[in-house]
Amino acid sequence: RGCRDVRLALEALAKIIIGSAYMLAQGVPARSFILRQIMSGSGAERPGRGHVRISVIAGRALAGRQAENKNQDCGVGAQSAHSLRKSCLPSFFFHRCMLADDTLPSLMERNSFLEYFENFQRLGHECAYVHQRGYRTERWSYGKIFETAQQFARELEARQTGKGDKVLIWGQNCAEWVVAFLGCALRGAVVVPMDHAATADFVLRVFQQVRAKLLVCSRQHAGSDLPILILEDLSATLAQHSRAPYTAAQLQRSDPLEIVFTSGTTAEPKGVVITHGNVLSNIAPLEHEIRKYLKYERFVHPVRFLNLLPLSHVFGQFLGMFLPQLMGGTVFFQDAINPSEVIATVHRERLSVLVAVPRMLQSLKAKLERELEPAGELEKFHSLFRKAEGKHFLHRWWMFRHVRREFGWKFWAFICGGATLDGETEEFWGRLGYAVIQGYGLTETTSLISLNHPFHLSKGSIGKILPGREIKLAEDGEILVRGGGIAAAYWNGRDLQSVTGEEGWYRTGDVGALDAEGNLYFKGRKKEVIVTPAGMNVYPEDLEAALRRQPEVQDCVVVGLERGGNAEPCAVLILSDSTSDAEPVVRRANQQLAEYQRMHTWYVWPEEDFPRTSTQKPRGNLIREAAQAHLQSRPTHHEGASPLAELIASISGRAPTHLSEENNLESDLNLGSLERVELLSALEDRYQIDLSETRFASASTVGDAAY
Repeated sequence: RGCRDVRLALEALAKIIIGSAYMLAQGVPARSFILRQIMSGSGAERPGRGHVRISVIAGRALAGRQAENKNQDCGVGAQSAHSLRKSCLPSFFFHRCMLADDTLPSLMERNSFLEYFENFQRLGHECAYVHQRGYRTERWSYGKIFETAQQFARELEARQTGKGDKVLIWGQNCAEWVVAFLGCALRGAVVVPMDHAATADFVLRVFQQVRAKLLVCSRQHAGSDLPILILEDLSATLAQHSRAPYTAAQLQRSDPLEIVFTSGTTAEPKGVVITHGNVLSNIAPLEHEIRKYLKYERFVHPVRFLNLLPLSHVFGQFLGMFLPQLMGGTVFFQDAINPSEVIATVHRERLSVLVAVPRMLQSLKAKLERELEPAGELEKFHSLFRKAEGKHFLHRWWMFRHVRREFGWKFWAFICGGATLDGETEEFWGRLGYAVIQGYGLTETTSLISLNHPFHLSKGSIGKILPGREIKLAEDGEILVRGGGIAAAYWNGRDLQSVTGEEGWYRTGDVGALDAEGNLYFKGRKKEVIVTPAGMNVYPEDLEAALRRQPEVQDCVVVGLERGGNAEPCAVLILSDSTSDAEPVVRRANQQLAEYQRMHTWYVWPEEDFPRTSTQKPRGNLIREAAQAHLQSRPTHHEGASPLAELIASISGRAPTHLSEENNLESDLNLGSLERVELLSALEDRYQIDLSETRFASASTVGDAAY
């Protein structure tokens, strides 16, 4: 059958090419019909030969002929799909037709998430999930996921866990995690996903706060006295139950689907209540757009995703349970996330898309460069990289074919979420010919607010606003959003507190900007914006971008520190060579920044990596506290240091003993006009004298200032 499928696919492709050429010769745009009406849905089989009649409708435009050709449209109507199934048409063609069916209800018309779940039943034997557990590779079909979810719903019923009851899921990404989530939805239970890295104490607090009935967890988390099911043993545990379709709970769009807890460090955990309507409102515009391209997808089917984002986060759920299923895609999970393993999996499994946090893209970039360095090819690569700027996609694709060979020829895109991707990394992969797709959203907005279109990327942007959402910028640049995707409320014990403010606008706490084309740009967290004494806003992302361009910098975080009652940016650095001097690194970075943005203090992080959250974001509070403690521990007086050196050191952040008369106040010590005024005032206060501002402004070095 495999050979027959290949033969039929090649025959279909040949007829598409011939038909397209004919239509172009007739002056009719071929794009309007290619892959839309290429097959006869009547299944005109030749008896005894197993041959499928695939006809190309040539010479007529699609417009105005829809009714006439309806019986020949492989994507319309259950009857045509049924006739296709009866024929010996290749299975991947059949499933593409079913998914492209324009008669399927829109997600905006559905009442609950369960109606979306029907996709799993429709896709049957196609592969849904692949999970690598050590040396074992487990594969789950859509049909198996669907049937096992029915069994899980019956297990909940046997445990007297019903509509509105809470079930915690605590474990690594796996097919069983998805089964538990879908089974809870069938039963009407509310899922409470917990991060795999969460502490047992935090999970227990959440369990008690929401009054959960059951904990579904990985074996490594078992051991408490709570009622539990083990994810790894789920298939065996559920074997006693029937796989027949379960009579699902009666649900509405306003019913809660899950409670996602976003804070694990505060005294009281904070959960976001997400309803069925929230999820459907976020999937609907993406489903609408995906349907436009399903007619092309059949020739690269299945699209395979490697999802490295945790399912305990809404963005991980969207790319692990919601969006790939709209195109019958296959989602891969794996426990190992080091760059070598990721590249090996992408190549071996012929993956198409990698879903990861920005740090993974940075790590993959660093790995490629490390591999080239011993062979002496790094400089050649950088030269080629510079030449590739502005070249056509196909030209760049050929120039970097050795990278394509390493990742596999089918791999084409990164989907990045969980944090902000720096511009240098985005440019690197984009110039190599890969699509880097970024989106923006929060837990409170049920993930996506904006998303870059994979075929219309806007460099540096986090995409255009998705349909069904309204967005506006406050006077201070804060992003305000409202729409169907905004979560219903926060869960606070037994009380639900409203998420949105006046007129339904949710304050994201993020600062952004919009361009004339409607692209949204992320400028930073509002609470992380550093306001200088001059009232200038400094965004850490801008400073981090300048630091990352320095070859000695492996990673960096810019935090705002309070010094002398004023806020100022401090660069916290991880250097590729721990013996390197951080001072010239910061100096070169400052030369690329405006005067008010320049960093006067820095701190070399003493460990190999920053403390991070489960989504690999650096823990800013911990880093800020460490940097603050380091600066406060510096001696305030150095033997042999002059009073002038002490004052300059207090402003510039440099140790007094490291100052010399030759140091330039601007280029070496980063003293801008504001810092010069501060130094002048400090000198007048210390010596109780009046100094000439004109003469002091002309001083260019420490020696000049002393004179």
